[in-house]
Amino acid sequence: MRTVLRRSLGLAWVLPALVLVGVFVYLPLAQNFGFSTLEWDIYSGAQQYVGLDNYRKLVDDPVFWGSFGNNVLYAVLSIVFQVFGALLLAVLIESVRGERWRRALRAVYFVPSAISLTVAGLLFYFVYEPNLGLLNNALEAAGLGGLAQPWLGQESTAMHAVIAMSQWQGFGYSTLLFAVAIQRIPGEIYGAAAIDGAGPVRRLIHVTIPLVREMTGLMTVVTISGAFQVFNEVMVMTSGGPDNSTQVLGTWLYRSGFVRNDFGYAAAIATVIFVVTLALALAQLWVARRRKVDW
Repeated sequence: MRTVLRRSLGLAWVLPALVLVGVFVYLPLAQNFGFSTLEWDIYSGAQQYVGLDNYRKLVDDPVFWGSFGNNVLYAVLSIVFQVFGALLLAVLIESVRGERWRRALRAVYFVPSAISLTVAGLLFYFVYEPNLGLLNNALEAAGLGGLAQPWLGQESTAMHAVIAMSQWQGFGYSTLLFAVAIQRIPGEIYGAAAIDGAGPVRRLIHVTIPLVREMTGLMTVVTISGAFQVFNEVMVMTSGGPDNSTQVLGTWLYRSGFVRNDFGYAAAIATVIFVVTLALALAQLWVARRRKVDW
């Protein structure tokens, strides 16, 4: 009887949170799927049920697939820099002997993360400006004027320029999280590895990387999810141009719903974003759980 009472009390405490999550997370998800089966004019309010036609339109939409490819590229490069690159930088910072120097380096690399994406996008918009921008002028000063180009004005470089800005902005945050994970590793393990003759590289491979695996998995999930929800930096810097070369799923969703007045199609794009991010997150969590290291 006491066990049942305790469980009932526990459920009573959890129930308000479950209601809030249901109302503000799961209900909108269900409603969005319902919207994706409609042809909906948001200005007149006219609605017509079209079933899965919006999803069939996705399959035949080259801009959608180009946007999806840009999100995949964004995710891959973000994993390279914000996961593996940040881990290596965190290892280098934590290998510095002086605590003051370590704190200073953490602060220096974290500063860009304190800048909002909108401000960072505007900043790099002027950095990439072809005539007065810092990047082209620096190339000219270094005798590399042949490399100067309109970075945001041509299809071959625009998406990479946007991604470079986002990596600069988010790199320090990932580095700080990895630094915290490395600090939690007992020093005795490193000492034992050193006694066994393991050098810095072997300690990195056989000690640091396995023991920060949980943080690596978490950062991978967060990075991939963020890559498929990217919006601000693209809208601020290119608005999806030139010629839709920098469209991502978030910006194409916005343009489809609020510019082209095709709200049902926009809801279908939102459903795809949700399904992709959920599937990737569940897969990563499953892999991380199977490879969990206890110490």
